Amino acid sequence: MPTPGFCRRPRPRTVLCASLALAFAAGGALQAASTGFWIVATQTDFLKGDTDAVSIDTDGRVTIAPALQLLGEVGTPAVWRLATARGQAWAATGHDGKLWSFPAQGTPKVIFDAAELDLQAIVAGPQGSVLVGSSPDGKVYRVAADGTASTFFDPEDKYIWAIAVAPDGTIYVGTGGKGKVYKVPAAGGAGTLFYDTTTEHVSALAFDSSGRLLVGTSTPGRVVRVEADGKPFVLLEAGYQEVRSLRVAGGFTYATATGAATSTPGDQTPRPSVDTSAAVTMSTEVTVTAIGDSAVVSSAPATSGGESRGSGAQKGAIYRIAADGDWTTVWDSPDDVPYDVLVEPGGSLLVGTGGKGKLYRLSGDPVVATLVTRTDAQQITAIADDGAGGILLAASNPGRVLRLSSKPAATGSYVSDVRDTTTVATWGTIRWQATLPPGTAIALQTRSGNTRTPDTTWSAWSAPYTAALGTRIESPKARYLQWKAVLTGASGASPVLTSVSAAYLPRNTRPIIDSVTVHPAGVVFQRPFPTGDPELAGIDGSPEPRAVAPGTPSIGQTLGRRTYQKSLQTFVWSGRDADGDRLHYALAYRREGDRIWTALKGDLGDDVYTWDTTTVPDGTYVLKVTASDAAGNAPGMGLQGERESQSFNIDNTPPAVSITPPAAGAGAVVRFTVQDTHSPIQKVEYASAGDRWRQAYPVDGLLDSRDERFELTLDAGAKSPVVVRATDALGNVATALLR
Repeated sequence: MPTPGFCRRPRPRTVLCASLALAFAAGGALQAASTGFWIVATQTDFLKGDTDAVSIDTDGRVTIAPALQLLGEVGTPAVWRLATARGQAWAATGHDGKLWSFPAQGTPKVIFDAAELDLQAIVAGPQGSVLVGSSPDGKVYRVAADGTASTFFDPEDKYIWAIAVAPDGTIYVGTGGKGKVYKVPAAGGAGTLFYDTTTEHVSALAFDSSGRLLVGTSTPGRVVRVEADGKPFVLLEAGYQEVRSLRVAGGFTYATATGAATSTPGDQTPRPSVDTSAAVTMSTEVTVTAIGDSAVVSSAPATSGGESRGSGAQKGAIYRIAADGDWTTVWDSPDDVPYDVLVEPGGSLLVGTGGKGKLYRLSGDPVVATLVTRTDAQQITAIADDGAGGILLAASNPGRVLRLSSKPAATGSYVSDVRDTTTVATWGTIRWQATLPPGTAIALQTRSGNTRTPDTTWSAWSAPYTAALGTRIESPKARYLQWKAVLTGASGASPVLTSVSAAYLPRNTRPIIDSVTVHPAGVVFQRPFPTGDPELAGIDGSPEPRAVAPGTPSIGQTLGRRTYQKSLQTFVWSGRDADGDRLHYALAYRREGDRIWTALKGDLGDDVYTWDTTTVPDGTYVLKVTASDAAGNAPGMGLQGERESQSFNIDNTPPAVSITPPAAGAGAVVRFTVQDTHSPIQKVEYASAGDRWRQAYPVDGLLDSRDERFELTLDAGAKSPVVVRATDALGNVATALLR
């Protein structure tokens, strides 16, 4: 259902942005040792960096943010709540329990100092007075314009989290520890229990457009509508621990939910209660340090109340509840914790968040988020309209009150996240796309270093670059790079930065040969997809080198059917390049004991080679595989890596069989020797004419050397001729006639 003020916004993109995006997409397929381009051009990209007085809209446009005026420092870590009336503003602080007054004219001052530790609830009263709720040992005080304070309501409950004034002037007080809502006369005094939530805490109160009380609870986080007679109806179970604030505008209720996810929105299953002390985290959680390094804003279409949306890893959410009870998730974030929301006249929402003190504007249908500005505090805990067209922000860590102007600041700056090139890089050109109204300017600076987080070891910021079409980066070679943009406005106009591109060339990395496999002599493999007669892998016509992901071994070769061909020797190796460069291989060999390598094959694009070993003498050899990435780098920039194989034998000469003439009277005993010049004797057999082959065993019973002696006693009926067959370890075969 469309919401007034939530209209679809156009998303213009410049031609350069589109071309840069295409270049970046193409660059992802290039080798890492080639020129890389670091491009920042989207809201998600820009939100990874740090901002100072700049806004980032959903189209990734960076502009100078509205000016922030510091109204006052409160001297304590937390400002919990704000209230405004008739140009006057009040701030309730934590850890010192003070109420500050910020008059339209004059100096801010403390007008009330409570005995309790925190002032967690505040609402403007008549005649310049204000009601404030304290914790622990909670009380509600009425503080007059002159600072005179009196106890307005003193329940037995420990915490006062929320106060709301009904249209008829009746005061409603939400408490913690027992989760109750009390109804107190406008004059104060004794209150009556109006509604027991059965939850741990009442964390927010408001009235809808029909005057019915809306109650936000904690543990679990719910929004409950309570009729005048006290009859409750749960509008939303948010799935978070706490509903921190409620805002009613334009017939809708906006609920801010935070804390650890407890369920899926819409799940009405009661949650186990927790110790009361856990409730203090509703407020004290803002004392923690910054959460995360970046913000990723969800711009997906909102879900309706009929759907069940899991909160997952989200830190909090903004919900919109219609008068008929239908609810929608307007916005959620895994990095920014929403604390308060303010509905602007046009229907857009301002959201104050924690982690890095960011202020977002939500608009459009579907909703998109614009980073309006970032404060120099860690959290924006409350937002208020000052009644004069200005917006007040309560900030914590440190505690202060700020006014958001409708006019931009004079200047703003943006510092990118850190780019890791994975190795020392040479920097190229930095360029950017921007729109510059008359008198405005943008200047970029860079710095580099070799630690992940910039520190004193990094180079200083470079002199400003002012040529948007491109300037050579002056920062020294290093692994990491960061840039900063300074935007200068003029006459209320702001420059618009839409993209930044920085070129770099990583230092080339030496290829690595992880392994060299020497297959048994004669073992060969057919190519997996032959086109005609069977082709042996690694014989001829090596294919082009295959591109692989950086660091991936190149042993992606699929070998076909295994077969045997005498005198062929197959080698397979695994090479990789951290830059993803295409590798070419060269092979060389040497005989064991020699120092001179002889080239065997060069410019191989494959990782398998089959060698015809009849071209070299028998002997023991070693193969060396050299990988080169020169084809993927500029001339003179290529590197090589190499690895030697284990030693292997080449033996293409069959054994020699020598028959010893029989001695006189020896009968049927035949003696002979089998010798091989290089390989051990593997098998010796004999057979008489027309008979089967039989195993012959040496005199010592062991076939374990290159010189073996045999004595055969032939059967008296053995037919002639008798043949002996000897085979060496490399498959060479010799035969001889014994008689």
